[in-house]
Amino acid sequence: MLLPMRRLASPPSLPAVYPHICPARRSLGLRRQHGRGAPARRTSATPVVCCSGSLPVASQSSQSTMTGANPVTAAGTEGSSEWSGDAIRRRFLDFYAARGHKILPSSSLVPDDPTVFLTIAGMLQFKPIFLGKEPRRVPCATTSQKCIRTNDIENVGRTSRHQTFFEMLGNFSFGDYFKKDAIKWAWELTTKEYGLPPERLWISVFEDDDETFSIWLNEVGVPKERIKRMGEDDNFWTSGATGPCGPCSEMYYDFHPERGSLNADLNDDSRFIEFYNLVFMQYNKNDDGSLEPLKQKNIDTGMGLERMARILQNVPNNYETDLIFPIMEKAASMALVSYSKADDAMRTNLKVIGDHMRAVVYLISDGVIPSNIGRGYVVRRLIRRVVRTGRLIGMRGDGHENSEGAVLPSLAETVISLSSEIDPDVESRRKSILGELQREELRFVQTLGRGEKLLDELLDEALGSAGDIGVPCLSGKDVFLLYDTYGFPIEITAEIASERGVTIDMKGFDIEMENQRKQSQAAHNVIKLSVGNETEIVKSIPDTEFLGYESLFATAVVKGLLINGSPVENVSEGTDVEILLDRTPFYAESGGQVGDNGFLYVYEEEGGKQNAVIEIKDVQKSLGNIFVHKGTIKQGSIEVGKKIDAAVDGKLRQGAKAHHTATHLLQSALKSVIGSETSQAGSLVAFDRLRFDFSFHRPLTEKELLEIESLVNQWISDATHLETNVMALQDAKNAGATAMFGEKYGEQVRVVEVPGVSMELCGGTHVSNTAEIRGFKIISEQGIASGVRRIEAVAGDAFVEYVCSRDNYMRHLCSSLKVKAEDVNSRVETILEELRTARNESSSLRSKIAVLKAASLASKAVLVEPHNVRILVENMGDVDADGLKSAAEHLVGTLQDPAAVILGSSPGDGKVSLVAAFSPGVVKMGVQAGKFVGGIAKLCGGGGGGKPNFAQAGGRKPENLPDALEKARAEIVAAVSSKAS
Repeated sequence: MLLPMRRLASPPSLPAVYPHICPARRSLGLRRQHGRGAPARRTSATPVVCCSGSLPVASQSSQSTMTGANPVTAAGTEGSSEWSGDAIRRRFLDFYAARGHKILPSSSLVPDDPTVFLTIAGMLQFKPIFLGKEPRRVPCATTSQKCIRTNDIENVGRTSRHQTFFEMLGNFSFGDYFKKDAIKWAWELTTKEYGLPPERLWISVFEDDDETFSIWLNEVGVPKERIKRMGEDDNFWTSGATGPCGPCSEMYYDFHPERGSLNADLNDDSRFIEFYNLVFMQYNKNDDGSLEPLKQKNIDTGMGLERMARILQNVPNNYETDLIFPIMEKAASMALVSYSKADDAMRTNLKVIGDHMRAVVYLISDGVIPSNIGRGYVVRRLIRRVVRTGRLIGMRGDGHENSEGAVLPSLAETVISLSSEIDPDVESRRKSILGELQREELRFVQTLGRGEKLLDELLDEALGSAGDIGVPCLSGKDVFLLYDTYGFPIEITAEIASERGVTIDMKGFDIEMENQRKQSQAAHNVIKLSVGNETEIVKSIPDTEFLGYESLFATAVVKGLLINGSPVENVSEGTDVEILLDRTPFYAESGGQVGDNGFLYVYEEEGGKQNAVIEIKDVQKSLGNIFVHKGTIKQGSIEVGKKIDAAVDGKLRQGAKAHHTATHLLQSALKSVIGSETSQAGSLVAFDRLRFDFSFHRPLTEKELLEIESLVNQWISDATHLETNVMALQDAKNAGATAMFGEKYGEQVRVVEVPGVSMELCGGTHVSNTAEIRGFKIISEQGIASGVRRIEAVAGDAFVEYVCSRDNYMRHLCSSLKVKAEDVNSRVETILEELRTARNESSSLRSKIAVLKAASLASKAVLVEPHNVRILVENMGDVDADGLKSAAEHLVGTLQDPAAVILGSSPGDGKVSLVAAFSPGVVKMGVQAGKFVGGIAKLCGGGGGGKPNFAQAGGRKPENLPDALEKARAEIVAAVSSKAS
């Protein structure tokens, strides 16, 4: 459930010393809290010793003094420091499991939903059920869902509760129970299981929801003054302009009950924290804004684990819980500081590091690799924030006495050590996570180096352009560029600029930051739900029965016809149509495998005469598990209710089968050759080729590719029979089955095994014996993103066609070169060497000619007073770029210093070449060749640059070269004249 993220008017003040949970007591708490009994108790007189010795745990009395609020222990939850995050999570799940809820695993942070960027709420994996597009598998469920939100990233560490990564504990009802049970169980869980004092709990309800108000007041017994009616913005949940919606009721914890109930404001973050949100999904919102009751009423709730941990562990913010604090503690030790003695700024930076490290570790574990686009950019941005924040507070080295090593892997080790109860798969991916973080950090450190050079240039420009303006200033856009692209903290930019006597435009920077924040919020914090024609179709059409594992032919009944997404009763010849059948042999695209092609035939019921032919060009899954056959009516017409014969193109299916099984073998070969830490990042299984994306940090060598090919072909020649079984998901995982990228799994899964080689969860079609693949050949291997490689290959008939085609090319090449196949390489190398020699000789000759031509131009140099600067600007005709360079270098060396030479030429093919060579005396005047030539090149439709003393440029408009050189002559004369004066 989406807990509202209300912005604080200003960050709360932070006390000087905080209580913390030492690792020994934290682990003890986990073991003791897994039972259903009351938590262990500790009196205020019992001292607690922190194992590290660096962060003392305050007594209960001191806690009360520090926070300014009565401690939770006052109501009988003494020993609240023993409520570990793992124990809170387990108690929640066990509580609802005992009440008939199925405990389901957290879904990936990469949602199986094209409308959502990242998983931002616990309800996301149940969205199709709430929409009625998929049948419910269980009447009610409970989860602890990993979530990512980046829309309020700038508030992380500055408020007590904003996080990018968090866990949402949830209980869900799919038409089973509703308001009364949801409310009573939420109260029982909170007050009995967690032991929160009832008098500390406040409730909000939607202003018109009298039923919910009555349940809280009359059946639960919450006093009227602690139940607040709130408006639509706070307490009515909608998924969008239309779709499922309903009122919600929120539970708040009161840190300051001594302030009384008069004029209490639940939006006051200094007093209240919302920790549990109950959404009563009971209406459908229509296009006109009207509400109609849903036939199936649902419950969708969310409890923030970190928020509940903050309350039960009696700490002043989410970061200082045992879920995040160990990461902050590790960062503090690497920065050689003490959190308990740190000022507010240092603590904020440590909180940013602790939060972001959790986010990047779990994102990378779920297959999101740092890049400049999409989800990869989210990871990259978070990593860069950690690195630059770490450098700001003095973190250097890997924490193991290597001052040049990467910081992130050591921090990630701590995150991984805390992950076993959140996501057990993180530990198994440790090596790849640490490797990816190390590579990305070291790569970014180099970017920071480039940023330092850019900052120097920007400061030089600011100083140079200040002139009569007064104090030089670095623009907000430039400051933001350094911050966002090169990772420069605003504090570092301001400090370096100040040393050079330059101010920074903070107002402009804030505008740029706000623009990015708005874009991020608009892109990443929406879950779109809709109820329309599709849902009406689902109600009347059952899931499609797939027969394609056993047969390529089947008789079926047409259950629905769609044209442009709208249902129709019949379709005539020449029309593109989408056909829904009750059963089909056609495979629908999923798991990377493309949909089958083939034909549907309609026959007259009497006599068997063919009445219609429909060519099927694609099959997709939609609306749950309904197969949509996309095709064209080639002959006759088709109508709903008709019987048809469905026939899959057997040759194309065989190609898909060969490539799909080859993909499984390829993945096993990759793990064998380059290491088990590599993982699949995407795939395509087509009729004529396969594409396999995998995580790896470097290109594969020729030797590795040959070894991979050899392994796959060996397994093919072993003629191994495949084994296919359907089993429980957990049993498949326990057996070691590998999950395919992007695939969504139910409780029962299909496992495809090549004994001794590969075992994967896969719903695709496969050969029955590896020998059917015939052969395997890698066509290409390349990088497609940072840390992601791609292999394209062929198998089956496509392999044979590829080999025959390449052999044909080779025979033609041998004939042209008049050599045997084994001598082609040496012959080609000889030809290339002869060509290189000829080109070098030609280039050398052209350069000599250009120099000779330039020598005759030296006399045309113009003398500009008062410092006698010799200036030469000339058009050298069709001289190429290398010749132009040689001529300029010769001339600037021939002319007496100070001298400036600018030459242009049109070497042909619509090209322009420009070069500027300035002697040391001209450079000392502040005139730089690199900056000068770029502006001239723009007139010729190009650009360029270089060093202060020498620069080259190009363009695509040779007709503009004379005007460009005239402008160059005027500007260089003006420049040296003004500098000289």
